Parts: sequence; structure tokens; C-alpha cells
Amino acid sequence: MADTLPAAFAEIVDDFNALAVKNRLELLLEFSRELPALPEKYSGDHDAMEAVTECQSPVFVKVETGATLADPAQIYFDAPAEAPTTRGFAGILAAGLEGLSGQEILDVPNDVPQRLGLSDAVSPLRLRGMAGMLARIKRQVHEGTAS
Repeated sequence: MADTLPAAFAEIVDDFNALAVKNRLELLLEFSRELPALPEKYSGDHDAMEAVTECQSPVFVKVETGATLADPAQIYFDAPAEAPTTRGFAGILAAGLEGLSGQEILDVPNDVPQRLGLSDAVSPLRLRGMAGMLARIKRQVHEGTAS
């Protein structure tokens, strides 16, 4: 697995680390507000999505893959508005993984949550939630492209 981040994700990590710790939470809230809306086909259908049990709030994720790992994957999240930290993590993943191929997603380092410099601003449990989202995304990519 590569240790380098895709360009969009590297930019997000750089943006967080360029801020003072107290300002990183505001950036996290911005990502919360920018989380793309769930498509109609998944709206209200959590059975079609996967719950992220590591998260303290009810979060669901769905990955649509192409036939091969070279094809781009589309990731959808459903996270409640009253859980801005969780929505922020989902927003970061949505922005950082947007347009990537299945293989590029699988190559994203698992320590991305720790690279954001939020360990002094949010609890380890919340960071574990973001790691859980990434792990489920990778598993769904792998399963969706398995032959």
C-alpha cells in the first residue's frame, strides 16, 4: 500500500494542518455542511447501505464500483445533521475520494484520520469512527470489483 495521498486528499490534510488546532474544528464543520446529499435511490433506504458501527452517530455508507479496480467508484454517505463531527468526517472522505478509481481508494493510507491533526480537538473514539468509514469503503470497493 502506498503511503502517499491522492492530490485532493493531500490538499485537505494540508489545509487542516495549516490551521491552529482550535480552527481545525471550524474546517471540520465546513466539511459537514458540504457533505453531498444522498441520491434519491438511497434516501430512506438504509438496508441498501452499510452502517458504520464505529461511529457514535448513525452513519451509513454505500460504494458503487465499476467492473474493475481501474474504474472510478462513487461513495455516498447518510449522516444526521445533528452529528456535525461525524458528517464532517464523511464530508472529508467524500471530497478526498471523489473521482478516484477503486485501486486509488484501496491505496489511501489507513492513517488518514490521524493525519488531519484533529487528535487534540476530537476524541479518539471519533477518529476511530472515521477510520471505520474508510475501512468499510475499502471493503465495499474490494467486494464490488471482485471477480
